[in-house]
Amino acid sequence: MAKIQKIWAREILDSRATPTLEAACQLDSGHISVSSVPSGASTGSHEALELRDNDPLRYKGKGVLNAVNNVNTILGPALEGRDPSNIYDIDAVLLSKDGTENKSKMGANATLAVSEAVAKAGAMANGKSLYVWVAMLAGAIGLKPVLKIPSPLFNMINGGMHGAGNLDFQEFHLVPSSTKSYSDGLRLAAEVYATLGKELEQKGAIHSVGDEGGFAPNLFTNMDAFEILVASIKDAGYNLGREVSLSLDVAASSFYKGGKYQIRDKTSPMDEAGMMEYYKTLNEQYRLSLLEDPFQEDEWDSWVKLTKNMGDQMIIVGDDLLVTDPKRVEKAIKMKACNGILIKPNQIGTISETLKVIKIAKDAGWKVIVSHRSGESNDWFIADFAVGVGADFVKFGAPCRGERVAKYNRLLSIESELSYVVPAQTPIV
Repeated sequence: MAKIQKIWAREILDSRATPTLEAACQLDSGHISVSSVPSGASTGSHEALELRDNDPLRYKGKGVLNAVNNVNTILGPALEGRDPSNIYDIDAVLLSKDGTENKSKMGANATLAVSEAVAKAGAMANGKSLYVWVAMLAGAIGLKPVLKIPSPLFNMINGGMHGAGNLDFQEFHLVPSSTKSYSDGLRLAAEVYATLGKELEQKGAIHSVGDEGGFAPNLFTNMDAFEILVASIKDAGYNLGREVSLSLDVAASSFYKGGKYQIRDKTSPMDEAGMMEYYKTLNEQYRLSLLEDPFQEDEWDSWVKLTKNMGDQMIIVGDDLLVTDPKRVEKAIKMKACNGILIKPNQIGTISETLKVIKIAKDAGWKVIVSHRSGESNDWFIADFAVGVGADFVKFGAPCRGERVAKYNRLLSIESELSYVVPAQTPIV
């Protein structure tokens, strides 16, 4: 049986030049796993706490030396000598050392970095591919994932907190048909992305890219973004509705003020009824496959009404509403507030807690979308994790920027492996 010999962490930079954590786990066999954790810009107020130093003399207060120190002096030593194979026992130690509801003592960035590094070490110790190992960990709590490549949601246009103040809505997605192989879907997205860049250039629109690699053009309205995306799909030689569909991350909390929603498409702020009608019109025009965060994160009744009225036409996805938190997920299930969940491990802070939330969602019949964050590293853990839990969709950004492409390319590798190898899926007991 392999044992953890040492765990340590250091401060590195994410894709926005903001500090984050990288943790390493060394086994007594000499194997070393390394994992780095992401950071979000558009964060739900109910997420687990990402510990920052708040020292204005370093990285404008965004340093993570305190979280690093927590790993090196508290969390790491507490795990020395333990078996990396049981992530549930490992994470129980992490949770006991933190002892808070929202990871405010150790920091969710510290606990997740360690949890991920140990999960990778467990895969090494047992001679398994990481995605197969995740499937086995999932099987230990009753999940029965089918190993396949989830359908990707490609972020084509960035707005909101991921853009440049250009659009209200945060992400405009391209969703290849599930009848296409993953590799064909990736090619489709890359070709539409290239066409979109040329379309924006021809229109004289500034088209730098946002945090997640999507273009951030200076268009007049959110509807303009849809129109140019539809034109780019056609010009790239694809058929909207048959080969590809659209989806949208509204991130409505970012433009909710004083009980109203203010977007540039409307001259006056809209209440719940106005937004509901807007979404109805949007869907009639573009037949959205998913709609994420359509209302403010605590406007539960609005979510319930939208899911009742439109949940049979599209997947209503909770991100800021749910923040990968079991209590909020169970409340949403009871209220029928949505029918899909965005899964972000750093919103909750450990791998085992994330797996348990996925189990709750899948048992309710929800669709599961495993997601990156806007501040990312080149670590592709989340790609293996998505395959291992049998996610329905993944959201890794545009087919652009190295930290996004690393994850898409990892899925290409797994797709190839799955076509030649039948992995063992024996659950851990």
